Amino acid sequence: MGTFSVSIGLAGLGRNNWITVDALVDTGASTTSLPSSLLSGLGIEPIMQKSFRFAQGEVRSLDVGQAYIRIEGQEFITQVVFNEEGTTPLLGALSLEEAYMAVNPIDQKLVPVEGLLMQSANNGLIEWQ
Repeated sequence: MGTFSVSIGLAGLGRNNWITVDALVDTGASTTSLPSSLLSGLGIEPIMQKSFRFAQGEVRSLDVGQAYIRIEGQEFITQVVFNEEGTTPLLGALSLEEAYMAVNPIDQKLVPVEGLLMQSANNGLIEWQ
């Protein structure tokens, strides 16, 4: 498929200080990740720790926070991982789904997709026994 980068905007939950970074689109990454100092500089604070498996097989516990992200003109809150200094910013699958965007591997760009709300045969009602 090849890889490509897109420009994304980031801000803390106060939305008063935005920065723009180039992020590698990585559908194999669960969550968007950025160097810790970049996130801390925006006032983003860790709210939990989660385990992440890296490509080399190593599993590490990393801080996770919430940030506003801007992709293709859309702004929304997403989870962000506090990664090591010097790491490439990654735009992960969760943020792509939250933006209703998919990867066009031929043109190496993001494309809008519809959200899904499928009803079951009983009109989505759960029958409790």
